[in-house]
Amino acid sequence: MTDQEKDAEKRLMVAKIYLKDFSFESPRSPSIFRQGDWKPQTNLNLRSAHTPVEDDHHEVVLTITIEAKEEDKTCFLVELQQAGLFEIAGYDDEELQAIVGSYCPNILFPYAREAIASIIQKGGFPEFVMQPINFDALYMQSKQQQVAAAAEVTEKH
Repeated sequence: MTDQEKDAEKRLMVAKIYLKDFSFESPRSPSIFRQGDWKPQTNLNLRSAHTPVEDDHHEVVLTITIEAKEEDKTCFLVELQQAGLFEIAGYDDEELQAIVGSYCPNILFPYAREAIASIIQKGGFPEFVMQPINFDALYMQSKQQQVAAAAEVTEKH
């Protein structure tokens, strides 16, 4: 089989993009809207997970948690799971891991960013702009950490 024939068998399609879970809390409203300056500290936590579903379908879930605090008091908390069902076929394990660890989260991120910005604004807070995230770099960093952890385990034995 030639390389062209192998490449022709490779498939990568978005079957569905959907919200799996979404939560917004504003524990200090309405009093928070009566204060003057708005200068919260914002913490962003992000992770992705992959689950094979059936046949060549894979669910990838991008989880984003954003907490805005002033003086250690929560102003708002957003937790979102933006998910996608992807048809992925014809790739070896290493390619598959790169696709679900980098490519799929890149597809899901704009949907998550829009949903988060919208709910924060609907919650009465100023516009919240999430900066782009380099999922390729995060994936490579994760792979390097796995290699380092495996090397550390090997050294101990």
